[in-house]
Amino acid sequence: MALRAVVLDYGIVLTGPPDAVAWANLLRITGLQEERFEPLYWANRRDLDEGKLTGIGFWQKFLHEAGLPPDQATVEELNHWDGRLWTVENPAMVAWQLALKQRGLLTAILSNMSDNVLGNIEREFAWIHRFDALVWSFRVGLAKPDPAIYRHILAELGTLPEETLFIDDKLPNVEAAREMGIQAIEYSSVERLREELIASGFDGVLPLPG
Repeated sequence: MALRAVVLDYGIVLTGPPDAVAWANLLRITGLQEERFEPLYWANRRDLDEGKLTGIGFWQKFLHEAGLPPDQATVEELNHWDGRLWTVENPAMVAWQLALKQRGLLTAILSNMSDNVLGNIEREFAWIHRFDALVWSFRVGLAKPDPAIYRHILAELGTLPEETLFIDDKLPNVEAAREMGIQAIEYSSVERLREELIASGFDGVLPLPG
């Protein structure tokens, strides 16, 4: 069956590594050492991605759990830099999405995403509006690798699993897609993605990134 759609994760696929300046500012504002900060940062991220917490609520909870005063100015500043953290463009992958569209394929973003980060994305990146479907986890109350979010993106695109290629940097998300019959590739770099596409025979039907 012909490939009709390519679904891309957002973070570390369409973007590069987290912004180092934003990360340094999060540490500075909290006054925490990285080894203390990082576990607290990730502890409630799933609730944020599923929309159970807003960005503001996430940082209020973070400060409370860190034993720090959750004053509103600090919360808002942390929320701002958290949005900046995930807004570093990966030009090669952004260009590839446009090449896919020009080839006539449907394209979509399927991302575990929070409201504060999306707000910054929408201000910074006009190219997200080129996609045929955008599924942000906090808006649908589901997050990868829950099978329901894959069913949701397929319904948005109107494609069958075998007509859809999914690319994500996290192996559990890739494996969950494969279990549903979606063709999927784990992303680590543009160069490695090119190799995977060629090895899978997609170079005959897709333009290659890079």
